[in-house]
Amino acid sequence: MPRRVDGVDAARGLALIGMFVAHVSPAVASTEAAEFIALADERPRLLFALAAGIGLGFISGGAQPIAAGRGELRRQIAVRAVILITLGMLIWITLNPLVFIILDVYGVAFLVMLPLLFLPPRRALALGIALLAVTPALAELGARTEFVAAVRQTPLKFLSDWVVGGAYPVIVWVPVMLIGLALARLDLESPRVVGVAALAGTAAASVFLPLAAQLPAPELASEAGWSVPVRASLEALGNVGVGVLVVAAMVTLTGLARPAVRRVASTLLSPVIAMGAMPLSIYTMHLIVIGLAIREEHGVVTDDSWVLLIGLIAGSMAFAWLWRRYVGRGPLEQLLRWASGRDRVEAPQV
Repeated sequence: MPRRVDGVDAARGLALIGMFVAHVSPAVASTEAAEFIALADERPRLLFALAAGIGLGFISGGAQPIAAGRGELRRQIAVRAVILITLGMLIWITLNPLVFIILDVYGVAFLVMLPLLFLPPRRALALGIALLAVTPALAELGARTEFVAAVRQTPLKFLSDWVVGGAYPVIVWVPVMLIGLALARLDLESPRVVGVAALAGTAAASVFLPLAAQLPAPELASEAGWSVPVRASLEALGNVGVGVLVVAAMVTLTGLARPAVRRVASTLLSPVIAMGAMPLSIYTMHLIVIGLAIREEHGVVTDDSWVLLIGLIAGSMAFAWLWRRYVGRGPLEQLLRWASGRDRVEAPQV
């Protein structure tokens, strides 16, 4: 497995851009435009989780899982997880941005994934799909309980957000990570594997998203409460299918296509690839920026702005491209690697 897979980094970079759109794009009058922007609400975070699972697969050996040093690798991942949880909580306490923070849940999900890290790929894939069919529904049901509502009124609300109550519940993220882990194990350098993944992702999106659209919307839960958890699971399955298709497309364009196509695609996508190669740095900096951009307009606290959105996307691309070209690994990625002791072991993928 190569040191980095540009297609996976490109997919991760697209997920970051989608998060920017979800976080700071202003309200629009056009229904069509609003629906288009709404696509950035769910799919980018699931794509991010999918890429995280692929990354775990890569650092543990890819299609040929490591046999020696598994305990040390788990320790390194656990240290990273604790640092991510701490960083997420620190940003929440100090900046309190008007968005859900991904970092602490990311760390918790890493801890949950430790005993699952070396599952056989087909078993990981089957378990991920089976869990994804039910956990989004369970998260919706759990988030609506009186107990979770009560916990969210206390300083311990982050605990309920980690499990079921937030935008990134661990019980949904772990199944998606398992699917990503399985893709890495099955070998994303194989045209056959990537082709089958693209077909499966297309089929999932084509079947589950239209089915979900036929159910009453969540805001009508008082009239058809049963539809909310069912719709959540169907949408998650369909949106993860979209994520798998995006990964397959990016891997094909940057690694499996004809040389001329690869060169053009890699050049055009290089700023997005650079963003995806340093997701912790870019994501953390974007939280700092939007935290500092909070203001009050017409009596409403907001951070939304088209100027801010464009600045975040263009600024992140420029910073990441320049840093990667002239420095190398992202600043926070390098710090995390050093803190976990990863520099002592040469890894296939950061």
